[in-house]
Amino acid sequence: MTNAELAILSLVVEMPRHGYEIEQIIEARGMREWTEIGFSSIYYILKKLEKKELVESELIPTGGRGKARRNYTATKAGRASLLEATQKALSWPQSRYPAILLGLANLPLVPVAQAKVALEMYSSSLGAKLADISAKFEAQQPLPLHVELLFDHSLHMLAAEKNWIDDAIQKIEKEI
Repeated sequence: MTNAELAILSLVVEMPRHGYEIEQIIEARGMREWTEIGFSSIYYILKKLEKKELVESELIPTGGRGKARRNYTATKAGRASLLEATQKALSWPQSRYPAILLGLANLPLVPVAQAKVALEMYSSSLGAKLADISAKFEAQQPLPLHVELLFDHSLHMLAAEKNWIDDAIQKIEKEI
């Protein structure tokens, strides 16, 4: 199961939802900071989960004008699959390959002053992300423990990366 499938299935297990509602929750919880879910892929993933019989759907008419919405509900197999995938995700670290590592591998190709400017931009971007996620976190208090931990993880990881980048900039400044 992909991370995007796991994330969307988890939202449907919480309670039956339609695609647009899933998008709203993804935005509100800042889920795009820790998993890759494009807005356009939500319905594709829901259909994929339905083919795997992890969710089932029902067309719900709206009370007046407007199109009926397809509401998705987790199946028993979906709940079991989510539990298994969650236990695996909690048990084993996964490798990540951020682009910054490729940049560092090719650092000798970049003039030192340009590398410093690029890393300063990276640091600034991390600072903006930290501020944005912190604001989302504060605006939604109080949060259930699992959502609070998601925000906490994102904030700590971004802060650690920003600290590392700032240290790298100081080392590069010694080369100038």
